[in-house]
Amino acid sequence: METSKITIAVDGFAACGKSTLAKALAKELGYVYVDSGAMYRAVTLYFLDHHISIEDADAVEEALKNITIHFENVNGQNHTFLNGKNVEEAIRSMRVSNFVSPVATVSAVRRAMVELQQEMGAKGGIAMDGRDIGTVVFKAAELKLFLTASIEERTRRRLVEWEGKGITDISAKEVEKNLSTRDLIDSTRADSPLCQAEDAIEIDNSLLTPTEQLEFALQLSKDIIEKKATGLVTN
Repeated sequence: METSKITIAVDGFAACGKSTLAKALAKELGYVYVDSGAMYRAVTLYFLDHHISIEDADAVEEALKNITIHFENVNGQNHTFLNGKNVEEAIRSMRVSNFVSPVATVSAVRRAMVELQQEMGAKGGIAMDGRDIGTVVFKAAELKLFLTASIEERTRRRLVEWEGKGITDISAKEVEKNLSTRDLIDSTRADSPLCQAEDAIEIDNSLLTPTEQLEFALQLSKDIIEKKATGLVTN
């Protein structure tokens, strides 16, 4: 392992472009990208398909024993696999979006996912996005970014994303309500709530293009990598 490799934690609200930035940083730096949100979506999909109630602690614990999640590069894109099956399209549906935040509040689910995420990032050289990466999963990450954007801009982005997938039967009002509800649940949950780490750099990207945001974050990353290589930054 190269001693100069760092861990990059990207947190923020839904539809702020966390995965877009983390993926791009990983590609530019030759790092591994992990979509933590996709992991919670995969668990949610499993719970929905198997009629697991999050109110039933025993059922949740038993279900988690039967869940395996990993990522693979498919035609140049990062895809999520649940128990060996590619579920990338299924986990992005509104069906899953409407239930992922409640599922993510379950302590047993969070413990299982955090443990898996920490295993994935144990050697550094990783960019991971989510809602508690800098505050819980990788508290010692050398670079922590916290993304924000206006609800109007996030709604527009999510609509564009779904339209690109051929989903056109969802209104802006529905999307905004879904995002606002997720914001509230994520920020007020008892276990690992969404919040900005004290040492995170906040980026309001409401008016930034993905390229402009990437250039800024990439320069931050390179500065820290250079300092770590010279011994000025340590784990």
